[in-house]
Amino acid sequence: MTNTPRVTVWNEFRHERQQPAVRAIYPDGIHTTLAASLRAHGLDARTATLDDPEQGLGEAVLGATDVLVWWGHVAHHEVADELVDRVQGRVLAGMGLVVLHSGHASKIFRRLMGTTCDLKWRVGDDRELLWVVAPGHPIAAGLGERIVIDREEMYGEHFDVPAPETLVFVSWFSGGEVFRSGACYTRGAGRIFYFRPGHETLPTYHHPDVQRVIANAARWAAPTYAARPMYGNVPPAAPES
Repeated sequence: MTNTPRVTVWNEFRHERQQPAVRAIYPDGIHTTLAASLRAHGLDARTATLDDPEQGLGEAVLGATDVLVWWGHVAHHEVADELVDRVQGRVLAGMGLVVLHSGHASKIFRRLMGTTCDLKWRVGDDRELLWVVAPGHPIAAGLGERIVIDREEMYGEHFDVPAPETLVFVSWFSGGEVFRSGACYTRGAGRIFYFRPGHETLPTYHHPDVQRVIANAARWAAPTYAARPMYGNVPPAAPES
């Protein structure tokens, strides 16, 4: 890995082309908005979409990716299982993965979590307060004690995921619900961060604090490339005396 993590922002890119209300907010796609924000934060960001060759994530693209940012919603079922296998293998080998909003239901996130990843939801323009519950964590760097989003889709507990290794954010919504909105995991050598905000009909990814969190998460999730572990039958580590 270079000193600057190489980030690929993957988006199914369906809502923006099919719904004028979404296109008005993200005229070139959610992925381009996110990539531009990551570049503004000093990261090396490129984009990929579901309809690109090899669904945007062939071996060459993944081989040049230190952190993969994933946004999907209505086309989870179109993602090929062989692509899920490929991404899972890269995460286990050390590639970081940042899963956003409705990506909780993606094949890759469910595969890596080993659960349904189901939750409650409501599109009702709720006010959301994302409270920082791990203020010393790198993903919370540069933030105050909370992020305020005036209009967002509600996600509510129970969120059917494994207990996070570190919980960075907890959300409260004006309807009374709470949600574990910023959850860190490791799988193999790879770091994974799930971040809840980002309903497509609302301008959440233009929010400067949301952009900062995603950039911080990409830096945190970038691989460190420690010595690769050996598996299988091996000789004794210590020679006989």
